[in-house]
Amino acid sequence: MGGAGVRGVAGRCGAGRHAHTRLGGRTTGCRRSAGGGVRGFDSGGRGAAIAARAVPGELVVVILTVTPNPAYDVTYRVERMERGGAQRVRAVEVRPGGKGVNVARVLNVTGTYAVASGLADNDFAEFAAEAVPVDFVAGLPRVRRTLVVAEADGTATGLWEPGATVRDSGVIDTLMTRVRALLPQTRGLVISGSLPGGVRPSLPAELARMAVAAGVPVICDVDGEALRYAVAVAGVVLMPNTAELRELTGFATHSATEVVRVVHPLLSNGVRAVVATRGADGMVAVTADGAWFARLPEPITGNPTGAGDAAAAAVISHLAQAGSAVVSPWPALLADAVATSAAAVAAPVAGELDLSLRAHLLRKVRVYPVSAPNSQEFSCP
Repeated sequence: MGGAGVRGVAGRCGAGRHAHTRLGGRTTGCRRSAGGGVRGFDSGGRGAAIAARAVPGELVVVILTVTPNPAYDVTYRVERMERGGAQRVRAVEVRPGGKGVNVARVLNVTGTYAVASGLADNDFAEFAAEAVPVDFVAGLPRVRRTLVVAEADGTATGLWEPGATVRDSGVIDTLMTRVRALLPQTRGLVISGSLPGGVRPSLPAELARMAVAAGVPVICDVDGEALRYAVAVAGVVLMPNTAELRELTGFATHSATEVVRVVHPLLSNGVRAVVATRGADGMVAVTADGAWFARLPEPITGNPTGAGDAAAAAVISHLAQAGSAVVSPWPALLADAVATSAAAVAAPVAGELDLSLRAHLLRKVRVYPVSAPNSQEFSCP
């Protein structure tokens, strides 16, 4: 059933249930009826409208996420993991995941309406719709699993399955058509995660280029060859972690200053901004207007799965709300990204967020400007 659209049967977006209908080329369904609220994906031959007014005069900011390779996020809770022997699992949690799905969940929890799209199968789309509004293209024969073994002391071990192979290239065209139709009324786009087999590595870059052409802020949170393609998209925002940045540039970075130095050539090539996520060492944002480093005084321990996705949710939310504002949002944006990411680490599973903890952490985040060094010399890794 290559190319058929799949919309979940019952999703949530913060303040009410949604009825989603399946797509087969037409745009229908997905509307929140409580109190005359958000109405999205209204019918129309050119695509689906997802931005609407929840309250007269108040525009709902809508974000679209694209996850080409989603996953069932499985968490096993054990007292202590011992290699080489049988383990008793105290609890098992299964949630719809994949980086873009996690981004959409965090956005909806924090009050920004978001829809998760990408490639999936029917079962996963319906399962994901229990957590977030979805608009998946049925193009995967199965959806992989990501397994986290969480120990009582906070230690987490992750095992990621490879994705299935896409055998019908037509579903990629369907996905691109779907995203193109939604862009005119989308306020931000996040393309994130790995790619399943059979998907060309240039796909995230192609989607990002469409968004830039439509004037929509776009984040590419991808790695490997897909990240190298994304670098060539003028106007894109990149969010590499330390390992991905090293793979991309060929240089190891041990400080915020080194991140700024190694990232500047990317900005010269047209990248709008780079937000380098550095785990417990905070984040560094580098733009044409300046560079900033942000971190918490003390790191948060817990499950890091989904921390980068929470950061991406904070970044795209700020960019979508800023629109064409002249004032740079980056210092406040970076502080929010650090606090949101840390709150996600403290949550038991990816995509969950304690809003009170996030607010508490936001008050503790420290942001420092970083000057671009004059020297361009590095020691290679």
